[in-house]
Amino acid sequence: MKRPDGSLISFMSNLVKKNGGINCAQGIPGFEPPKELIEELVSAAKTQIHQYPAGNGNPELRGLVASGLCGNCGISAENVLVTNGATEAISLIYLYLRQKTAGKFTVLSFDPVYESYANLPKIYGDRFLCEYPDDSGTFDFDALEERVKNEKVNLVLLCSPGNPLGKIWKKEEISRLYEICKKYGANLVFDSVYSDLYFGEKPYLPFELVDETLFVVSAFSKMLSITGWRVGYIVGSVQHIENLAKIHDYTGLCTPSVLQAAIAGYLEKNDFGRDYLAFLRGKVRESFEIMYSALQKSGFLMPSIDGGYFVWAKIPQGFDDGFKFAMDLYESKKVGTVPGIHFSEKGNEFIRISIAKEASEIAEAASRIADFVK
Repeated sequence: MKRPDGSLISFMSNLVKKNGGINCAQGIPGFEPPKELIEELVSAAKTQIHQYPAGNGNPELRGLVASGLCGNCGISAENVLVTNGATEAISLIYLYLRQKTAGKFTVLSFDPVYESYANLPKIYGDRFLCEYPDDSGTFDFDALEERVKNEKVNLVLLCSPGNPLGKIWKKEEISRLYEICKKYGANLVFDSVYSDLYFGEKPYLPFELVDETLFVVSAFSKMLSITGWRVGYIVGSVQHIENLAKIHDYTGLCTPSVLQAAIAGYLEKNDFGRDYLAFLRGKVRESFEIMYSALQKSGFLMPSIDGGYFVWAKIPQGFDDGFKFAMDLYESKKVGTVPGIHFSEKGNEFIRISIAKEASEIAEAASRIADFVK
């Protein structure tokens, strides 16, 4: 079959939605949101809150984000802009920085690359550079500095834990990358959408570094299992946030008022979701371990994965085309996955598997994959 145009995530996920099966293609949580959040939603819907909210976001929610993320690191509500999910947040920053830059706009990210990072430059006709890790999964920061300098990189995009590969970047790695960007006038976007879903040590989040160089982007989608709500945010310098809000007025305008109010009420009354997050981490880790173990037994090879929603796996010997593997797997066993070529020019022998579902469903998906490989 010819590889379709557009997002292979959407393509594979839509196959499952249309024809049935287990959707391990798209990062859709198979867990219910907190019941207290739904109660807040019902309560908020009964108030007079159904018109346009403030364009930069619900004031209570912005304040809770600022205080709940880093306590006393110097961030206030003025550093926060609420957006329609993290995807709009990244697109908004991209548009803002691009229109400030004269001449070529050059973007860099790290292999394997989340789809928005590589496709935004394609949409705008900009240059995209990919930095590849060594065999241990780390990067040569001296070589990276030379590349940022010589290629005149304008924007670096980073996700930790990553998507599709759940690498968690260490504090010293992020600090070094930040210093490189600051030295050569590049901006750094730190995508922390999966930061609450870690399997070991809690990830470092660079909120104390937020300034004219660094933006932090996140959302409540994965944190609270509400991907359909589309509520995200940007943390940045006050000047950047004010300028981004002006562009947001003409693009996203605002984020749904009722949903913002419900999230604000929930976070305030439930310690920023601490209990639910502990529950969710346990669920995701259990499903990850089931899938990871089953894939190993079936001959898949996998790098170190520290967190997030996905398993990035090299298909077993005897298979050499990840797209054909994913299509044949779905046709034969009705398990949707994403071909690795969607995330990396070197990913032809990889697939990405979402494990954000109950253990029983992941066990069934793993069993079907094992049967297919046999």
